[in-house]
Amino acid sequence: MSEITAGRLLRSNTRGCVVGCHVRHAPPALGSMVYIPIDEHRIYGLIYDIHIDDDGLVRQLAASESVTDEVILDNRYNRNTPIEMSIIFIGHQIGNAITHLLPPNPPLSLDKMYICSEAEIRAFSAHGHFGYFRYILAEQKAPTADLFATHLKAAQAAQSNTGNSTWKDRAVEEIIVLLMNNHDLLTNVLGAISDGFPDAEENLQHD
Repeated sequence: MSEITAGRLLRSNTRGCVVGCHVRHAPPALGSMVYIPIDEHRIYGLIYDIHIDDDGLVRQLAASESVTDEVILDNRYNRNTPIEMSIIFIGHQIGNAITHLLPPNPPLSLDKMYICSEAEIRAFSAHGHFGYFRYILAEQKAPTADLFATHLKAAQAAQSNTGNSTWKDRAVEEIIVLLMNNHDLLTNVLGAISDGFPDAEENLQHD
C-alpha cells in the first residue's frame, strides 16, 4: 500500500470529492491516480483540477504596489488556506476485488487521500475492459484530453514494467470506440495523447 498522503477530504458525493492539502506539501499533479481507504474498502480516483481560492487578504496584497518576499512567503506557508484538488471517482476495491463501478457510499470529511503507487495503478488499469473511462468522459468540468493523456502515460509506464507493452494501444482503441460520434473531442483527446507520447514511432490516427 502507498503511504504518500496527499491530503484530507473537504467534501464528497458518490461521483467524486474535493481534497485539501497545505501549500507547503506539494500536491500531486493533474491526472494523478489516488485512493481513499475506508476500513477494508478503498475508492480510486483521478485528480482533474487543482485550485487555490483567494480571500480578502490575498486581494489586498495583490492590489498593493509592492509586496515583500517575506509577506508573500508568510501568506503562502503560515496561513491555513488549503490547496484544493477535485477528484473523479473511477472505481473501488473491497478486499482484493477491484471493480470499475462507483463506490456505494462516498467517503467522509477529513478522510485521508493517498497517491497510488505504480503497482496500484497497474492493478487497477489492468482490470476489466477500461470501464472507468466513462467517468472521465462524463465529468464536464474536467480537461478531458489532458486527463486521458496524463493517465495513459502513467498507466502505460506501469504496465510496461511488467511486459504489457500494448496497454496504451488497446486503451486508445477503446477511446476511439467511445468517441466515434464526437469527432471534435476525439480529435482533441488523440492529439493530447500524441503529445504525451512524443517518442512514439507513429502518430495516432483515426478514421
